[in-house]
Amino acid sequence: MLDKIALTLLIIGGLNWGSIGIFQFDLVAFIGGGQNGVISRIIYIVVALAAIWCVSLLFRDTEETVISDRHEFSRQ
Repeated sequence: MLDKIALTLLIIGGLNWGSIGIFQFDLVAFIGGGQNGVISRIIYIVVALAAIWCVSLLFRDTEETVISDRHEFSRQ
């Protein structure tokens, strides 16, 4: 569950970076009162923490994940 939340936040962050690169529009800064606004800084920090968490996905044993996913699927 935490993995999905982190990936969702990372996707949102990536889309925001895309809007900055393409349109020069920072949606987070717009919502949070500028880049130095408290809300914007909190959003930036949460997205950064999600990115750090997602780094752990690179080092996990995918075979173990597949087996646990199959086990959950078979119970349904």
